[in-house]
Amino acid sequence: MARVCSITGSKPTKGSKIHRRGLAKKKGGIGMHVTKVVPREFLPNLQKKRIWVPELKRFVKVKLTARALKTISKNGAYATLRKAGII
Repeated sequence: MARVCSITGSKPTKGSKIHRRGLAKKKGGIGMHVTKVVPREFLPNLQKKRIWVPELKRFVKVKLTARALKTISKNGAYATLRKAGII
C-alpha cells in the first residue's frame, strides 16, 4: 500500500541533505564548508487507525496522517470521511 494519507492526500516529498565539514566560526573554527548535497525523502507521519463512526455504527480502517487525525477530532469522523470520499 502506498504511503499516502487517505484524507489529506499527502505523500512523500523529495528534498536534500547538505553535508558540511569544519568547525563553525562562532565555535572558534575557520567556518563550515559544504562538501556534498545528497537527495533524501521526507515521509508523512502516517498512522493506521480504526475510527468509530457513530452514524454508521461501525469502525472504519484508515491510513492517515497525524494532521488528518486532528481534522477528524475537530470536524467529526463522518463529515471528514464523507468529504474525503472514503464513506
